[in-house]
Amino acid sequence: MSDTKGPTTRRRRTTVSAGLKQQQANGSKWHDAGAKPPHCPAKAKPAAEASLQAGRNGKLGGGVGMSGGKQQPELTNSPRKQRSATEDINNRLSCHVLQESLLSSTSGYSNYRGILNWCVVMLVLSNARLFLENIIKYGILVDPIQVVSLFLKDPYSWPAACLIIVSNVFILSALYIERRLAVGTISETTGWILHIFNLTSLLIFPSASVLTVTSMTPVGGVISLVIYTVLFLKLYSYQDSNRWCREIRQAKAKRLTRSYSCPDVPQSNGSAVHSHVFYPGNLTHRDMYYFVFAPTLCYQLNFPRSPRIRKRFLMRRLFEMLFLMQLLVGLIQQWMVPTIQNSMKPFQEMDFSRMVERLLKLAVPNHLIWLIFFYWFFHSTMNFVAELLQFGDREFYRDWWNSETVTYFWANWNIPVHKWCLRHFYKPMLRRGTNKFLAQTAVFLVSAFFHEYLVSVPLKMFRLWAFMGMMAQVPLAWFVGRYLNGNNGNAAVWMSLIIGQPVAVLMYVHDYYVIHHGNTT
Repeated sequence: MSDTKGPTTRRRRTTVSAGLKQQQANGSKWHDAGAKPPHCPAKAKPAAEASLQAGRNGKLGGGVGMSGGKQQPELTNSPRKQRSATEDINNRLSCHVLQESLLSSTSGYSNYRGILNWCVVMLVLSNARLFLENIIKYGILVDPIQVVSLFLKDPYSWPAACLIIVSNVFILSALYIERRLAVGTISETTGWILHIFNLTSLLIFPSASVLTVTSMTPVGGVISLVIYTVLFLKLYSYQDSNRWCREIRQAKAKRLTRSYSCPDVPQSNGSAVHSHVFYPGNLTHRDMYYFVFAPTLCYQLNFPRSPRIRKRFLMRRLFEMLFLMQLLVGLIQQWMVPTIQNSMKPFQEMDFSRMVERLLKLAVPNHLIWLIFFYWFFHSTMNFVAELLQFGDREFYRDWWNSETVTYFWANWNIPVHKWCLRHFYKPMLRRGTNKFLAQTAVFLVSAFFHEYLVSVPLKMFRLWAFMGMMAQVPLAWFVGRYLNGNNGNAAVWMSLIIGQPVAVLMYVHDYYVIHHGNTT
C-alpha cells in the first residue's frame, strides 16, 4: 500500500506548479530509495495543503476529477459548505425583519430630497399659473419710469440724497468727540452728554426733514431713515467700544485682547503687511469710514480681514444684486400692487370673508418678495460689500428657516442686529441685574420702536401697526416655546411670517389710501 501510495501522491502533487517543487523533490528521493514517505494523519494536514486541494478541485477540471474524485464528497460535506447551505435556506425562508416605515418619526430616515423637489416644482407651477392669470387680467404693468418717480417728485430736487450726505456731520462729530476724550480735553461726563445729543439728533433731524419737506417721497424717506438708523446703531457701538478702551487703558492694561478690525494682512499681490491698531491709534478718518461702510453694526479695533478680493465671487454677487433688484420691482408692480388695490373695497365695506380672501391672496406674493429681498440683501449685497472691503466675518444670517421658536428666528435671521442687541443692550441689562424676561421684552420694545419709526414717518401717519405687530411677538414667543415644539413650532413660525406681514401691509395701505385719497373718491 505504501508503494502504491507514494507514486500516486507524487503524480497528484506534480499538478501544482511552483509551490510544491520542494515536496516533489523529497517525494522522488523517498521513492527511489524504496522507503516510505513520512505519513501525516488526516487531522494534522496543514491548512495550506487543504486550501491547495480545494483550489485544485475547483480550478483543474477533468484532471483533478480523475485523480482526486474520491475526495470530492468530503469537500461537499464540509462544515463550511453545510453552514452556507443552511444560511441560504434560512434566507429563503425568512424575508421579514423588525423595522419601521420610512415616514414614521421612529424610523430615523431623513433623506426627503425628492419630496422637497416635488414641493418646489408644485410651488413653481402654482405661481406660474397665478402669474399668467395676472398678465391676462391686467396686462404688463412693469414700468421703469414709474420706479424713478418713487424716488423723485422733482428731477431738480433730491431731498433724500441731500439728507444722506448731511449724515457725515454726525459721523465726524462722533469721531472728534472721541478724539477729545482720548487726550483728556473733556471729561467722561461731558463726552457722554455730547454723544447723547449727537445720537438723539441723528434720529430727530432726518424724521423732521422727512415730515416737513414736501418733495420727499415715501420711498426716499424710507431709504434715508434706514441709513440714519444704521448710523445710529453704529455710532452707539463706536462710542461704547472706545469707552471700554479707555477703561482698559485706565486700568493700565498693556495690551488689548480683541480681534482684528482694520487689519492689515498680507495680500496676494505682495503688498505690505500692516500692524494691528491700538487705542487711540484707531481714531482716524480711515478707520471711522471703514466701519461706517463695513457690513456690521458692532465696532472693534481690528476686524477679521480676508486675504484678497475674489473677482469672480464679486461679479456673481453683483449679477445677483442687479437681477434680483429688477425681479423685486417687477413682482411688486405686476403682482402686489393690483392685489392691494383690489383689497381696498372689502376693507372699506368691512366684508370679512372678502377681507380674508384678499389677505390670503396677498400672502403668497408678499412672502415670495420677502424671501427674495432677504437673499438680495443679506447674501448678495452684504457679501458684495464685504468682499470689496475684505471684511472677513460673513455670518450675516443663520438657519432661521429651521426655527422651532419665535425667539430663535429673531436671533438668527439678522445676525448684525442680533449681535448689536446682545453686546450693547441685552447683556448690559443683565449685568445690571435685570430679569432675563424683562431684558428680552425690552429688546422687542426697542425693535418695535424702530420698525414703527421706519414706516410711520415716511408715510407721515402714525397708526402703530408695526409697533403692535412686533410687541405681539412676545406672547407669541411664549406660547410657541411653551406649547409647541419640533415641526409644530417650525410651522407656527412660518405661519406668523406668511400671514403677519400681509396684515400689516394691508393695514398701512388702507390707512394711507383713506388719508390721501379718501376725499377724492
